[in-house]
Amino acid sequence: MNPERSALVVVDVQNGFVNEHSRHVVPVVVELVREWSAVGGAVVFTRYRNYPDSPYERFFSWTRLQGPPETDLVPELHDLAGEAAAIIDKTGYSFFTPAAERLVTQQGWGDLVFCGIATESCVLKSAADAFERGHSPWLVTDACASDAGPAVHEAGLLVARRLIGRGQLITTEHVLTPAREVRR
Repeated sequence: MNPERSALVVVDVQNGFVNEHSRHVVPVVVELVREWSAVGGAVVFTRYRNYPDSPYERFFSWTRLQGPPETDLVPELHDLAGEAAAIIDKTGYSFFTPAAERLVTQQGWGDLVFCGIATESCVLKSAADAFERGHSPWLVTDACASDAGPAVHEAGLLVARRLIGRGQLITTEHVLTPAREVRR
């Protein structure tokens, strides 16, 4: 994938999703964003925000992430987010809000590289939606985590292999090696 025709989509690396199960992925995401940006690659961040009477509240009794500080990006990403192509706010699982759809179309991004939290929900749904829209989705397995734990992360990867193809699951090294080559 060429960073000039691709975007790195950092999904929901927010205070409210970072815990003992997902904390380890934050420095990996930070390095990925820095390296990707250094070669001129576009970065887009998403922020999930829950709301009263949302499906998450009605069906799961889940009322978290309705405002700051839970909805804020983690502090390690604040400076990097200031240089992002966009920050997409969303109230559902997928990156593909109307604003994101317009952005991807306007920029002509064919490859969308996904990382973030949570592998089994927002990252997976975003990658599957990219696939269904004709984009090439890439899921960076070691730059994703689940706040529900490693077994749920692995379950998300298993489903991703079935939905977008085994070859679309890559590691940071697969992303950064070509990006570093571009930089030379």
